[in-house]
Amino acid sequence: MSDRDKTAVVASNDINTVDTNSGDDEKAIVSEHGTTLAVITPSGERSLVWKFDLRILPLLAAMYLFNSLDKSNLGNAKTAGLEVDLGLSGNQYNIILSVFFVPYVLTAPFLGILGKKYGPNRVLPCMMFVFGFLTLMVVTVKNFSGLMAIRWFLGMSESAFFPLVIYYQTTSVNPISLSSNIFYRRGELARRLAIFYAAQSIASAFSGLLAFGVFHIHTGSLADWRYLFLIEGLATMAASGVAYWLLPASAPEAPFLTEKEKALSLYRMQVDSSSIVNEKFDFRESFKIFKHPTSWMILCIEICLGVPLQSVQLFLPQIIARLGYDTVKTNLYTVAPNVSGAVMLLVLAFASDYTRLRFPFIALGFLFTFVGFLIYAAIDVENQLHVAYFAAFMMTWGTSAPSVLLDVWYNNNIAHEGRRLVLTSFGVPLANLMGVVSSNIFLDRDAPKYIPALGTTAAFGGTGFVLTLLLGTWMVVDNKNRDRRQNVHLEVRDVPTERLREGPAAEEFRWFY
Repeated sequence: MSDRDKTAVVASNDINTVDTNSGDDEKAIVSEHGTTLAVITPSGERSLVWKFDLRILPLLAAMYLFNSLDKSNLGNAKTAGLEVDLGLSGNQYNIILSVFFVPYVLTAPFLGILGKKYGPNRVLPCMMFVFGFLTLMVVTVKNFSGLMAIRWFLGMSESAFFPLVIYYQTTSVNPISLSSNIFYRRGELARRLAIFYAAQSIASAFSGLLAFGVFHIHTGSLADWRYLFLIEGLATMAASGVAYWLLPASAPEAPFLTEKEKALSLYRMQVDSSSIVNEKFDFRESFKIFKHPTSWMILCIEICLGVPLQSVQLFLPQIIARLGYDTVKTNLYTVAPNVSGAVMLLVLAFASDYTRLRFPFIALGFLFTFVGFLIYAAIDVENQLHVAYFAAFMMTWGTSAPSVLLDVWYNNNIAHEGRRLVLTSFGVPLANLMGVVSSNIFLDRDAPKYIPALGTTAAFGGTGFVLTLLLGTWMVVDNKNRDRRQNVHLEVRDVPTERLREGPAAEEFRWFY
């Protein structure tokens, strides 16, 4: 092949790539003035991604661990007498759980836009400090109204945390220098977000272990459960300061990257993440995402995900309590299911990235949820303890994986930065809003069996399974129809995302299913 034939230029915003003579896998990144900025090689990309894995991912995972701790500790505190100490009666505990999710949904889109404007590297640590402070303030509450007020503001402060982390890892811009930031390509994102999101399962496990230790404290002026909030609140506030100091504003400003690696990071974003880099947020243009029917199907799946997810996160200690153990041992027995949930999440996410398939693994997660809750509702738990405990494991397997892979799925199919942010800022809070449903189906009058709640949760899991298969199958068929109309076979990786700003309306668009 001649040098002329081997030269292929893929234009991006202000840089191009030109094949070199060294091999088919090597390209040079050149500026619009012809200056060579970096050479792209598979080993170079692996080295860059490895730096992100070591410097960014652990920090984000630690931040989310604290976020999850501050959300899941109420269930542990309930087993140690929170209701009695605060004089809660009737459905007041359920109301306290529910009130968290109302501001969570109402404020998430606005905090998401705030994060895009001022930078996730600054907004995320600030949010973290606030919800850490509010967790600490639970130590001082004396009654129902005090705890409800704190839960309201806690919901506000945590609302856009997960959407902003997704945005930070896939697309963000430093508002001061306007430099771009991307850490991972579309095909690399699932397993990285899974490692990040596994922090939630680990947090739930750690919360059980922490509660196990804290509830052995029988000295001092505070009730046992108040020490739980004291420790978690102070630790979260301290960690927020570390995050504020360490999170880079953007990849081009990351102190641990060389100039060539910064250029490579920008190139990766232009060909496999966004259509236009550094695009200013346009409210009207971004909200066009809701003109796509697939967006509404995704939101329906988010609803089906939310009920099982929140049921496990909020009520796993109460579900485990049916096994007949005391308070301390009940909290200890929540650890293994949560750890196994994190492991299953990583297995499915790595398999998803390896196969470049999303919907089959999301559907499998929903199937785990459906079967786990159905088994727990159908058997005689007291006489089949081992089967019941295994069902609890299946519950955690089925709630972690779909949450991550579903968010990755629709983000992979949106090249427009603003539309991606908007759908994520609505979808993730909507799933969390289903905590209102979970909070009001696990009622004291149904304890300890909670049969209506278990059946309802299983139904949402089964519906999510069906909807996921329907949407995924439709995407497969639509891709084949597009190939047939254009008389060409295109894969997702064949088309740079810079050409896909209009999404499915673009002729070259192919679904990442």
